[in-house]
Amino acid sequence: MSHINPLVIGIAGGSGSGKTTVAQVILNRVGADRIAYLQHDSYYKDLSVLPTAQRMEINFDHPYSLETELLIKHVEALRNHRSVQVPIYDFSTDRRTSETFTVESRGVILVEGILIFTEPELRKLFDVKIFVDTDSDLRFIRRLHRDITERGRTTESVIKQYLATVRPMHLEFVEPSKRYADVIIPEGGHNIPAMDMVVARIESLLK
Repeated sequence: MSHINPLVIGIAGGSGSGKTTVAQVILNRVGADRIAYLQHDSYYKDLSVLPTAQRMEINFDHPYSLETELLIKHVEALRNHRSVQVPIYDFSTDRRTSETFTVESRGVILVEGILIFTEPELRKLFDVKIFVDTDSDLRFIRRLHRDITERGRTTESVIKQYLATVRPMHLEFVEPSKRYADVIIPEGGHNIPAMDMVVARIESLLK
């Protein structure tokens, strides 16, 4: 794959839809050593200069909260066989840390995020676009569990954020972006027949 452009795959879907599970299935079955994996969540803008009160008012489910321009540059660099330095975001403090991690170019570039199909410049970089479609109640339960156990949030704060921004932004941005998908997977990585077809298609394109 060093002499041709890598295959770029985008995985979108609502918060808690199972995007990461789909990505992990692809990583496991295609081979992590063949994949450069980027998550849009790593590219949240650094809000460390803002007072805590202002940071609490930021809508983290709106496209403007993410530095998508940097993600686009990174995908383009990986396509040109160059490594990139991906930022590390601390969700417990809503700040980007001073550290980064290196992602090397591989035969497959896998990009995951709820809003990656809403950005035309990013969307046109994908050779394959996958949308993970899961019922809203399951998505909320998964998000609640994740934010409490992994991000140090309280149940009340998760519910408040879901009603104030997550659900409205899903309806405004995420759900409409489904029309750009090449493949729609109900229930995500637990849909074995769908994952079999996706993995087979990736292997076919790699050959």
